[in-house]
Amino acid sequence: MAESKDLVNYITDMLQDLGRIDAKYMFGDWGLYLDGLFFAILVDDNLFVKVDDQSRESFERDKLEQFSYMRKGKRCFLSYYKVPDEAIDDIDSLKYWAQLGYQAALRANEKS
Repeated sequence: MAESKDLVNYITDMLQDLGRIDAKYMFGDWGLYLDGLFFAILVDDNLFVKVDDQSRESFERDKLEQFSYMRKGKRCFLSYYKVPDEAIDDIDSLKYWAQLGYQAALRANEKS
């Protein structure tokens, strides 16, 4: 968990210009919140951001991995896609992908 916590601190520091970034440890992984809105998860040191119909094409075009997990022998998929590995080391790229996730989270929040 120490390595993951270091990555969480690194990512939250990189994204601090976007707003208030909070990380919460849950179910063995990390949930990331921007201004109180859940927009990303950090699983096994991989960052996944929220995706919706409006933003999905950007992720699929780059052949990025959709988050999935096994439940009762079946693969379940969530509307979160992995950001490119190189984005973690590039603040502008990381902010771009994070903002896509945040915008998808905002749209989902407006619908509920």
